[in-house]
Amino acid sequence: MINFESIIRNHFPPKFIPYANKVLYFGFRFFCPCCRGHFRKFLTYGLRQRSNAECPRCHSLERQRFIYHYLKNKTNIFTNYLKVLHIAPENCFQRIFKSMNNLYYVSADLKSPLAMINLDLTNIPFIDNSFDSIICNHVLEHIQDDKIAIKELFRVLKPNGWAIIQVPIEPNREKTLEDTSAISPTEREKIFGQSDHVRRYGHDFRERLEQAGFEFNEILCAKEIPEKLVIKYSLIKHEKFYFCFKSKTSN
Repeated sequence: MINFESIIRNHFPPKFIPYANKVLYFGFRFFCPCCRGHFRKFLTYGLRQRSNAECPRCHSLERQRFIYHYLKNKTNIFTNYLKVLHIAPENCFQRIFKSMNNLYYVSADLKSPLAMINLDLTNIPFIDNSFDSIICNHVLEHIQDDKIAIKELFRVLKPNGWAIIQVPIEPNREKTLEDTSAISPTEREKIFGQSDHVRRYGHDFRERLEQAGFEFNEILCAKEIPEKLVIKYSLIKHEKFYFCFKSKTSN
């Protein structure tokens, strides 16, 4: 039996793979809101090999499709003129945001070649109250002093501004697990599940946001997204993120 997936992966130039995948995976079982593609299945992804996780065209994952749906339906990012800071930019988002005339868009990362600028999140090189909106997904679990990083995000957000902040939170973990003695990649993988993670977040993550000054709403996929779209977008029902605010009276 011919394995067309292997042929595409091994013989097509990388820039043509999304177009080939669009044809190979075309169908109507799944829909990606980020690239608006229709597919018979999504790709398997992750250390635990999650089935139907990655869009074969734009490579969005479950969390990104969840967040994009919220951005599109519940925020002003597609309608208002906003100055946006995007940390560790996901390509499926950056491709869209860079093309939008209503955004002054800045993407940033410590090292990623996708980012427009390089910066250390614990020392952001922008003045106070610089941005209307911030997007920071699955970044803080990589940073040793995440509390300083969260304070920096709060500092550069304008009063009345909003931020979407997401970290991987284990559904059954109440208290965040940290171990500063775990230095080697092998130790970190054993304790935190990934060699580049420095903690396992629990539901007490919200306390770190509060300590930095944020007010927030907890956005849970199962409550925010209709069941039929959870299935259609292939989302994770227990996944959540924090929609954070900086009040007008904040210093």
